[in-house]
Amino acid sequence: MPRPPGHRSTRTLRRPRREDLGLVRSEFAALQRLTTPAKIQAFLNALPANHEVGGETILSVREVLRQRRAHCIEGAFVAACALWVHGEAPLVLHMDCDASDYPHVVALFRRGGHWGALSKTNGAVLRFRDPVYRSLRELSLSYFHEYANRRGDKTLRSYSGAFDLRRLDPADWVTAAGACHAAHDRLERLRHYPLLSPAQERLLTRRDAFERRVARVVEHPKRGMDG
Repeated sequence: MPRPPGHRSTRTLRRPRREDLGLVRSEFAALQRLTTPAKIQAFLNALPANHEVGGETILSVREVLRQRRAHCIEGAFVAACALWVHGEAPLVLHMDCDASDYPHVVALFRRGGHWGALSKTNGAVLRFRDPVYRSLRELSLSYFHEYANRRGDKTLRSYSGAFDLRRLDPADWVTAAGACHAAHDRLERLRHYPLLSPAQERLLTRRDAFERRVARVVEHPKRGMDG
């Protein structure tokens, strides 16, 4: 598909223009208002959870803004794009897990040489992380204890390096009308680094009944459910 006149490659852009991303004025303005990580996270928290009632979505930034709902990778796309609009690299990190659970994706930012994370999740624990972590491994481990399936098994197993979304065409994650499968699959294929050894995995204990009960509390219940 031919590019519009004046199109620039986005791979090296420090601060993209609205036209570079393919967004309309109202969409770009919404991202411009998210001037700090705290504001981005508050925006993500206020979005209703995308329960994917009609099936898998993987919404682009545009579709999240239009549909006003998101789950983890969709929120990470929005957060990374907002950071990019304000001159920060649109970095994301993919965390993988045991087959009994679901991967998680967060957007990354740095302050004073330390990593923080922006996260969309419906529960209380796999959320925002302040920029106090010296490495991505340290940041990922901050999610370890609470990253558990419904039985209480701790399931987090590995994390990727920081992936710069500028390596993808904005059409694949910013403005796509359909599910962003190409972007999703690219993150899944990233090299991942183990968080624990097989011996450590065998020593893991299940979260106790109180922790499992607290984990059932959600911010945005499905309609007709109390969470």
